[in-house]
Amino acid sequence: MTFKVFTTDGHRGSQGTSGQKRSITMPLSFYKRPGLVAYVTCGDPDLATTREIVLAAIDAGAEVIELGVPFSDPVADGPVIQRASERALKHGTSLRQVLTLAAEIRQHAQSTGLIIFSYLNPILRMGMEKFCMVARHAGVDGVLVTDLPVEEAGAYLRSMKSNDLAPVFLAAPTSPDERLKRIAEASRGFVYAVSRTGVTGARQKLASDAQKLVRRLRRVTKLPVAVGFGISTAEQFAEVGKFADAVVVGSAIVETIERNRGREAAAVGEFVGKLTAVSS
Repeated sequence: MTFKVFTTDGHRGSQGTSGQKRSITMPLSFYKRPGLVAYVTCGDPDLATTREIVLAAIDAGAEVIELGVPFSDPVADGPVIQRASERALKHGTSLRQVLTLAAEIRQHAQSTGLIIFSYLNPILRMGMEKFCMVARHAGVDGVLVTDLPVEEAGAYLRSMKSNDLAPVFLAAPTSPDERLKRIAEASRGFVYAVSRTGVTGARQKLASDAQKLVRRLRRVTKLPVAVGFGISTAEQFAEVGKFADAVVVGSAIVETIERNRGREAAAVGEFVGKLTAVSS
């Protein structure tokens, strides 16, 4: 079987700016179509279990993992991820711990894309440059800051570039063409196309806006386009795969974790396996 490979345009070296050795990361790639970008809220139910969940998802075919940093005011997230963030924060899960977790996962999964998915506040508290340096040394490939608009991302983009990290931005159906172009130009790795407006969460039907948005993005970028928000079944996964390079699944995975206490990793592996079975 021949797989089409969708990658970023950069090569990751193994030396930092100071000449010190650092973790080698891989360009974000999708070897199958559609590829699966799997989101987890780190620290739910605990960090050790999150590690096992992520490795199970990778074994089942997830090609990129979004490591969600729990936040006290997750305005873009629906109730499922809000509950997960609350549980993780009760255990004291921090951005620093998520970066340590990323380094542990990288040791076991060299070819899987790793993205830190965070709100801006935890990153600012650590310090933008420090965050990017630590993330790069941990083997992280990219970062998605959900509440940072591209128009205000100058300092962030400079720090990302100097540390060889891929910034991933959200593109919404309501964005005008000029803004989509700006998002595409600032992004590396892939562009995250939001299938609909509103917060995250599984939906019974996919919005027709998703395909239109992907078509608009194709006009302004050659980067892979991943569609997320509301995708929760193998049928929806296959449907989106007809017009997008990858599919982001978050709330459905987090809900699977919530409903399967004591066997979280196994349950996520089974669920992800059903999704990726439709890839070719």
